[in-house]
Amino acid sequence: MPGENLTRDEARARAKLLAVEHYEVALDLRSAVGEHTGSGPRTFRSTTTIRFRCAEPGAATFADLLAPSVTSVRLNGRELDPAAVFDGSRIALDGLAAENELVVDAQCAYSRTGEGLHRFVDPEDGEVYLYTQYEPADARRVFANFEQPDLKGPFTFSVTAPEGWTVLSNGTVDRVEPSGAGDGAATSHFVPTRPISTYITAVLAGPYHHESDLYRRTLPDGSELEIPLGALCRKGLAKHFDAGDIFTVTKQGLDFFHDHFDYPYPFGKYDQAFVPEYNLGAMENPGCVTFREDFVFRGKVTQASYESRANVILHEMAHMWFGDLVTMEWWDDLWLKESFADFMGAFALVGATRFTDGWITFANRRKAWAYRADQLPSTHPVTADIRDLEDAKLNFDGITYAKGASVLKQLVAYVGQDAFLEGARRYFKRHAYGNTRLSDLLSVLGETSGRDMATWSRAWLETAGVNALTPQATYDAEGHITELAVAQEAAEGAGSDDAALPRGTLRPHRVAVGLYRKEAPAGERPGALVRYARAEVDVDGPRTVIPELTGAARPDLILVNDDDLTYCKIRFDEGSLDTLRQHLGELTDPLARALSWSALWNLTRDALLPARDYLELVRRFAGAESDIGVLQMVQAWALSALHHYSAPDAREAAGAQLAEVALSELRLAEPGSGHQLAWARFFAQVAVAESELRMLSGLLDGTARIDGLDVDQELRWTFLAALAASGQADEAMITAELARDDTASGKRHQVRCLAARPSAAVKAEAWDAVVESDRLSNALVEATISGFDQPGQRDLLAPYAPRYFEVIERIWQERSIEIGMAIVRGLFPSAQGDTHALEAADTWLNGHPDAAPALRRLVLEARDDLARALRGQQCDERAAA
Repeated sequence: MPGENLTRDEARARAKLLAVEHYEVALDLRSAVGEHTGSGPRTFRSTTTIRFRCAEPGAATFADLLAPSVTSVRLNGRELDPAAVFDGSRIALDGLAAENELVVDAQCAYSRTGEGLHRFVDPEDGEVYLYTQYEPADARRVFANFEQPDLKGPFTFSVTAPEGWTVLSNGTVDRVEPSGAGDGAATSHFVPTRPISTYITAVLAGPYHHESDLYRRTLPDGSELEIPLGALCRKGLAKHFDAGDIFTVTKQGLDFFHDHFDYPYPFGKYDQAFVPEYNLGAMENPGCVTFREDFVFRGKVTQASYESRANVILHEMAHMWFGDLVTMEWWDDLWLKESFADFMGAFALVGATRFTDGWITFANRRKAWAYRADQLPSTHPVTADIRDLEDAKLNFDGITYAKGASVLKQLVAYVGQDAFLEGARRYFKRHAYGNTRLSDLLSVLGETSGRDMATWSRAWLETAGVNALTPQATYDAEGHITELAVAQEAAEGAGSDDAALPRGTLRPHRVAVGLYRKEAPAGERPGALVRYARAEVDVDGPRTVIPELTGAARPDLILVNDDDLTYCKIRFDEGSLDTLRQHLGELTDPLARALSWSALWNLTRDALLPARDYLELVRRFAGAESDIGVLQMVQAWALSALHHYSAPDAREAAGAQLAEVALSELRLAEPGSGHQLAWARFFAQVAVAESELRMLSGLLDGTARIDGLDVDQELRWTFLAALAASGQADEAMITAELARDDTASGKRHQVRCLAARPSAAVKAEAWDAVVESDRLSNALVEATISGFDQPGQRDLLAPYAPRYFEVIERIWQERSIEIGMAIVRGLFPSAQGDTHALEAADTWLNGHPDAAPALRRLVLEARDDLARALRGQQCDERAAA
């Protein structure tokens, strides 16, 4: 549509012209229920009144709206012709006065893609559930507005919906009145919000299961702060809903942030809704946070899942200050909210909850996301160059979140925790309800720390790529260190295909270097690998000598970035790598072990360690891994190493060895433990032999049993997915399983299993359902793609590689960006795993230089992952020669 992709230049020009005073938004959602008889999309009435000022009376601008039709537009009492001023995405406004009132009455469409106002019908009971999701710019699908983060305003919502529904928005309900039409509907009127951006407004409506609690706190001035708490999910999930644990983490987080931020929670109530078919993990709508309902656990999960949920709860809570109270001016500075929330989520997790090992998960899982993103051709600085909304959508990535958070962790080590938090406190008070840029944050941090923040920013926020740090040691005849240095490799920020980023960046790092040796101190098991010396130093330039460790006894392992203070790839000297090959499981410190696992995986991804060597480490030492989150990450890396980095002719044997180890560890694991569950899931993912598949079938039908393993409904679907992909479960068997679990979750599992079957007809049907039709909701698109793309079905998938490159431009033009991203990423022919797919990608990229930049970025990223995997396969082949 014309103008749908708002540019930064347009937003800046509009921000100079306008200032929003107030929004009034009235939504009539009665049409969400009942039969839809029209030929077009199901719609609802949206009436918006915007009062705003204009700095240049007589000027022209536009309001944003994505809607099937507009009934009326009135500007300052003047009726405008909707056909003349509305082009499908913008409403043209001219002859503005100094003070203006715009009233837009429109018919907006319910969404099935998770963007705008999403409508979900629960297959279990036929109930209808609605919720909104806007970031970065989908509020315009629900009401007319000025869709950019720096045109904040107070919002007053009123929502008409079936009587008896729960209806929520950012503010509290002021009053509920009958609709007056005698149709069993009621209108909820909400109190005005504080000034907020459009993308964090929210509406939720439906027969949600709702639980409540109350948070109380005495503030420093002696006043009492009370925050009503709510937790919601679909009625069908109520029996699984552990609201008590959610409230516990919520209260712990509110205590933590009040202790550290010295700024009371500013948005009144605090509802948290777990909603169906959600595209994201969660969204920080002030007063009405929304989460993916996968965080309501239908079956047994490991403690890592509870930790992950707690981290997300705290991440979204941190946004109440970083992002909602103080908001970036434009998406260039998205990191001002996401990096801080990601860091604060882990910081609060460790400081306030039972998950005191949260930094281990951060080092192992979150940083892995960052390292991958920072080595893609689309890598960018933490503070990015965001030209338009399509750029913004793709920048919700591992750099903006996890690298940014890692950089902030490094900053805390650099300036000190007290200076960092005092800077945050000043930032909130100075810019409350306003918008900021990078310079605003650096200013307060410079004040509180006395450090040169401009130099730090240039090194860490304004350049791309990840450095590698390698220890270099020399020893005397007695085996003592004569010199220990850390060599730094330059960050290779390749940049996008449009503009190269700075290369050769060497950064200042605050790091700890740990020396480890095999010994048996009191309280440790015999042969433990323990740290006996450590130095925390500043590393800068290509080589930094560490005199503090001169004279120390020769170590078995030198661990650079011990305690994970900086953001870098860890390399090993030969002696340390040999030690890990033989004794990785004997590292007693769980963080050091997690860092070593991560470093070994990075070596594999960089084709410096053969995949067969990494898989050997998994076979030897994964069973001894005590941290369940680390174990599950190692298992995920093992799958990637097996399917993408192993030499093709070695995969069958490597998979069989992994399956043997998985089954052995499954039987050895403590009955009923998280480790047993993790090994059961992993076994299902690697089982291919007939005997292994019989074991899975036996666990499903009860003829096989492993002591303590509860094969609940979620685990049943895991086993069935493996049987379906191997051809051992037909449509009848999958349909029978849906009858056991005829729920929304069961439907997603069924769709995934059906698409996973090894049949040309099945693949054709799945392809057509996703590519040639838009009948599937976002959740079912995701499930179909997941089933379609099976690594063991390369021959079946090969015909779709050329078809993929034929359709992706049409998909990008016709579908919403969320669905477009899912299809372009999910159907890229990486499972084919050979040079033909790589050549096809290069041919498309070379032949489509003018394709949408965001589409080119997605193809470039997938192409780079494939090229990296092929280099890994070559490394693995050389190791076998």
